[in-house]
Amino acid sequence: MPVPIHLHPTAPLAERALLPGDPGRALLLAQALLRDPKMFNHHRGLWGYTGTAADGEALTIQSTGMGGPSAAIVISELAELGARRLVRVGTCGALVASLGLGDLLIVNEAIAGDGTSRALGAGGRVPADPELLYALGAAGGDGVRRGPVVSTDLFYSESPEAVERWRAQGALAVEMETATLFALAQRLEHVQAACALIVSDLLLGERVRIAEEELREAEHRIGELALAGLWHAA
Repeated sequence: MPVPIHLHPTAPLAERALLPGDPGRALLLAQALLRDPKMFNHHRGLWGYTGTAADGEALTIQSTGMGGPSAAIVISELAELGARRLVRVGTCGALVASLGLGDLLIVNEAIAGDGTSRALGAGGRVPADPELLYALGAAGGDGVRRGPVVSTDLFYSESPEAVERWRAQGALAVEMETATLFALAQRLEHVQAACALIVSDLLLGERVRIAEEELREAEHRIGELALAGLWHAA
Protein backbone atom coordinates (compact mmCIF):
# COMPACT_ATOMS: atom_id res chain seq x y z
CA MET A 1 0.00 0.00 0.00
CA PRO A 2 2.37 2.77 -1.20
CA VAL A 3 -0.26 5.53 -0.97
CA PRO A 4 -3.16 5.52 1.55
CA ILE A 5 -6.51 5.44 -0.24
CA HIS A 6 -8.94 6.45 2.49
CA LEU A 7 -6.78 8.73 4.66
CA HIS A 8 -5.41 11.84 2.97
CA PRO A 9 -2.96 13.31 5.51
CA THR A 10 -2.80 17.09 5.65
CA ALA A 11 -0.61 17.20 8.78
CA PRO A 12 2.11 14.97 10.25
CA LEU A 13 1.12 11.68 11.89
CA ALA A 14 2.29 10.95 15.44
CA GLU A 15 3.57 7.48 16.33
CA ARG A 16 0.92 7.30 19.08
CA ALA A 17 -2.76 7.72 18.32
CA LEU A 18 -6.14 7.66 20.00
CA LEU A 19 -8.88 6.00 17.95
CA PRO A 20 -12.47 7.10 18.63
CA GLY A 21 -15.06 5.72 16.27
CA ASP A 22 -17.05 8.96 16.18
CA PRO A 23 -15.53 11.90 14.24
CA GLY A 24 -17.29 14.27 16.64
CA ARG A 25 -15.46 12.61 19.55
CA ALA A 26 -12.19 13.02 17.64
CA LEU A 27 -12.84 16.76 17.45
CA LEU A 28 -13.82 16.99 21.13
CA LEU A 29 -10.69 15.12 22.23
CA ALA A 30 -8.47 17.17 19.94
CA GLN A 31 -9.81 20.37 21.49
CA ALA A 32 -9.39 18.97 25.02
CA LEU A 33 -6.02 17.21 24.74
CA LEU A 34 -3.98 18.91 22.00
CA ARG A 35 -2.16 22.20 21.77
CA ASP A 36 -2.38 23.77 18.30
CA PRO A 37 -4.24 20.80 16.72
CA LYS A 38 -4.07 20.55 12.95
CA MET A 39 -6.48 18.48 10.89
CA PHE A 40 -4.73 15.27 9.91
CA ASN A 41 -7.55 13.89 7.77
CA HIS A 42 -11.06 14.86 6.71
CA HIS A 43 -11.47 12.53 3.72
CA ARG A 44 -14.67 10.41 3.82
CA GLY A 45 -15.73 12.22 6.99
CA LEU A 46 -13.08 10.39 9.03
CA TRP A 47 -11.88 13.42 10.95
CA GLY A 48 -8.41 13.24 12.47
CA TYR A 49 -6.13 15.73 14.20
CA THR A 50 -2.47 15.96 15.22
CA GLY A 51 -1.07 18.28 17.86
CA THR A 52 1.09 18.44 20.96
CA ALA A 53 -0.19 16.74 24.12
CA ALA A 54 0.42 17.93 27.68
CA ASP A 55 3.64 15.91 27.92
CA GLY A 56 5.12 17.86 25.03
CA GLU A 57 4.96 14.94 22.61
CA ALA A 58 2.96 14.64 19.40
CA LEU A 59 -0.39 12.84 19.46
CA THR A 60 -2.81 12.00 16.66
CA ILE A 61 -6.53 11.51 17.28
CA GLN A 62 -8.14 9.74 14.32
CA SER A 63 -11.72 8.53 14.00
CA THR A 64 -12.25 5.03 12.60
CA GLY A 65 -15.95 5.09 11.72
CA MET A 66 -18.43 2.42 12.80
CA GLY A 67 -17.70 -1.29 12.76
CA GLY A 68 -14.78 -3.57 12.05
CA PRO A 69 -14.46 -3.07 8.27
CA SER A 70 -14.08 0.72 8.55
CA ALA A 71 -11.76 0.41 11.55
CA ALA A 72 -9.58 -2.12 9.73
CA ILE A 73 -9.06 0.26 6.81
CA VAL A 74 -8.14 3.20 9.03
CA ILE A 75 -5.85 1.18 11.32
CA SER A 76 -4.04 -0.43 8.39
CA GLU A 77 -3.39 2.92 6.74
CA LEU A 78 -2.28 4.54 10.00
CA ALA A 79 0.21 1.71 10.54
CA GLU A 80 1.48 2.07 6.99
CA LEU A 81 2.00 5.79 7.64
CA GLY A 82 3.97 5.09 10.82
CA ALA A 83 1.58 4.85 13.78
CA ARG A 84 2.93 2.46 16.43
CA ARG A 85 0.85 2.81 19.63
CA LEU A 86 -2.92 2.79 19.19
CA VAL A 87 -5.55 3.17 21.91
CA ARG A 88 -9.22 2.86 20.99
CA VAL A 89 -11.44 5.25 22.98
CA GLY A 90 -15.00 4.22 22.25
CA THR A 91 -18.34 3.27 23.77
CA CYS A 92 -19.94 0.00 24.74
CA GLY A 93 -23.13 -1.57 26.04
CA ALA A 94 -22.91 -3.07 29.53
CA LEU A 95 -23.82 -6.76 29.90
CA VAL A 96 -23.43 -6.85 33.69
CA ALA A 97 -25.28 -4.96 36.42
CA SER A 98 -22.04 -3.86 38.07
CA LEU A 99 -21.32 -1.43 35.21
CA GLY A 100 -23.23 1.85 35.13
CA LEU A 101 -23.72 4.60 32.57
CA GLY A 102 -20.59 6.71 32.24
CA ASP A 103 -18.28 4.10 33.77
CA LEU A 104 -14.94 3.47 32.07
CA LEU A 105 -13.79 -0.03 31.15
CA ILE A 106 -10.24 -1.06 30.21
CA VAL A 107 -10.36 -4.04 27.83
CA ASN A 108 -7.93 -6.89 28.47
CA GLU A 109 -9.22 -9.05 25.62
CA ALA A 110 -11.93 -9.05 22.96
CA ILE A 111 -14.14 -12.01 22.10
CA ALA A 112 -14.21 -12.23 18.31
CA GLY A 113 -17.93 -12.25 17.57
CA ASP A 114 -17.53 -10.13 14.42
CA GLY A 115 -16.65 -11.06 10.87
CA THR A 116 -13.71 -8.68 10.39
CA SER A 117 -11.51 -9.96 13.20
CA ARG A 118 -12.23 -13.54 12.17
CA ALA A 119 -11.29 -12.71 8.57
CA LEU A 120 -8.01 -11.40 10.00
CA GLY A 121 -7.36 -14.77 11.60
CA ALA A 122 -8.63 -14.16 15.12
CA GLY A 123 -9.62 -17.23 17.06
CA GLY A 124 -12.08 -17.06 19.91
CA ARG A 125 -10.35 -14.19 21.73
CA VAL A 126 -7.68 -11.61 20.98
CA PRO A 127 -5.70 -9.86 23.73
CA ALA A 128 -4.61 -6.28 24.19
CA ASP A 129 -0.90 -5.50 24.07
CA PRO A 130 0.40 -6.37 27.57
CA GLU A 131 2.55 -3.25 27.95
CA LEU A 132 -0.20 -0.84 26.94
CA LEU A 133 -2.76 -2.76 28.99
CA TYR A 134 -0.58 -2.48 32.09
CA ALA A 135 0.00 1.23 31.43
CA LEU A 136 -3.73 1.92 31.07
CA GLY A 137 -4.40 0.00 34.26
CA ALA A 138 -1.76 2.00 36.12
CA ALA A 139 -3.27 5.23 34.84
CA GLY A 140 -6.81 4.19 35.76
CA GLY A 141 -6.04 2.88 39.22
CA ASP A 142 -8.59 0.98 41.27
CA GLY A 143 -11.47 3.15 40.07
CA VAL A 144 -11.56 1.77 36.52
CA ARG A 145 -12.90 -1.72 35.77
CA ARG A 146 -10.91 -4.15 33.62
CA GLY A 147 -12.18 -7.14 31.71
CA PRO A 148 -13.20 -8.72 28.39
CA VAL A 149 -15.69 -7.42 25.85
CA VAL A 150 -17.31 -9.02 22.83
CA SER A 151 -17.11 -7.38 19.41
CA THR A 152 -20.08 -7.79 17.09
CA ASP A 153 -21.15 -6.50 13.67
CA LEU A 154 -24.67 -5.28 14.44
CA PHE A 155 -25.43 -2.39 16.78
CA TYR A 156 -29.05 -3.47 17.31
CA SER A 157 -28.37 -7.20 17.66
CA GLU A 158 -28.62 -7.55 21.44
CA SER A 159 -31.39 -10.13 21.72
CA PRO A 160 -31.84 -11.63 25.20
CA GLU A 161 -30.33 -14.85 23.85
CA ALA A 162 -27.24 -13.06 22.52
CA VAL A 163 -26.77 -11.14 25.76
CA GLU A 164 -26.91 -14.35 27.80
CA ARG A 165 -24.49 -16.10 25.45
CA TRP A 166 -21.99 -13.24 25.70
CA ARG A 167 -22.37 -13.09 29.48
CA ALA A 168 -21.71 -16.84 29.67
CA GLN A 169 -18.46 -16.23 27.75
CA GLY A 170 -17.40 -13.72 30.40
CA ALA A 171 -17.96 -10.52 28.41
CA LEU A 172 -18.64 -7.44 30.53
CA ALA A 173 -19.80 -5.36 27.56
CA VAL A 174 -20.40 -5.43 23.81
CA GLU A 175 -19.05 -3.10 21.11
CA MET A 176 -17.99 -3.25 17.46
CA GLU A 177 -14.29 -2.51 16.78
CA THR A 178 -11.93 -3.77 19.49
CA ALA A 179 -11.43 -7.33 18.22
CA THR A 180 -10.49 -5.90 14.82
CA LEU A 181 -7.96 -3.52 16.40
CA PHE A 182 -6.35 -6.26 18.48
CA ALA A 183 -6.30 -8.77 15.61
CA LEU A 184 -4.73 -6.27 13.23
CA ALA A 185 -2.10 -5.24 15.78
CA GLN A 186 -1.04 -8.89 16.02
CA ARG A 187 -0.58 -9.04 12.24
CA LEU A 188 1.18 -5.71 11.80
CA GLU A 189 4.84 -5.23 12.70
CA HIS A 190 5.76 -2.90 15.56
CA VAL A 191 2.15 -1.96 16.40
CA GLN A 192 0.78 -2.04 19.96
CA ALA A 193 -2.93 -1.73 20.68
CA ALA A 194 -5.13 -1.24 23.72
CA CYS A 195 -8.66 -0.05 24.39
CA ALA A 196 -10.69 1.89 26.94
CA LEU A 197 -14.46 2.24 26.64
CA ILE A 198 -17.28 4.37 28.02
CA VAL A 199 -20.41 2.53 29.10
CA SER A 200 -23.00 4.32 26.96
CA ASP A 201 -25.82 1.76 27.14
CA LEU A 202 -27.23 -0.72 29.64
CA LEU A 203 -28.45 -3.90 27.96
CA LEU A 204 -29.89 -5.97 30.80
CA GLY A 205 -33.64 -5.70 30.44
CA GLU A 206 -34.88 -2.63 28.56
CA ARG A 207 -32.07 -0.73 26.82
CA VAL A 208 -31.06 2.48 28.63
CA ARG A 209 -28.95 5.14 26.83
CA ILE A 210 -26.60 7.64 28.41
CA ALA A 211 -27.58 11.34 28.39
CA GLU A 212 -25.57 13.58 26.06
CA GLU A 213 -24.16 15.74 28.86
CA GLU A 214 -23.02 12.67 30.79
CA LEU A 215 -21.44 11.25 27.62
CA ARG A 216 -19.48 14.47 26.99
CA GLU A 217 -18.11 14.38 30.54
CA ALA A 218 -17.10 10.73 30.14
CA GLU A 219 -15.39 11.50 26.83
CA HIS A 220 -13.11 13.96 28.60
CA ARG A 221 -12.30 11.35 31.27
CA ILE A 222 -11.53 8.61 28.77
CA GLY A 223 -9.28 10.92 26.78
CA GLU A 224 -7.32 11.79 29.90
CA LEU A 225 -7.09 8.11 30.87
CA ALA A 226 -5.83 7.04 27.44
CA LEU A 227 -3.26 9.83 27.29
CA ALA A 228 -2.03 9.02 30.80
CA GLY A 229 -1.71 5.39 29.71
CA LEU A 230 0.46 6.40 26.77
CA TRP A 231 2.65 8.41 29.18
CA HIS A 232 3.06 5.36 31.43
CA ALA A 233 4.00 3.22 28.43
CA ALA A 234 6.61 5.65 27.13
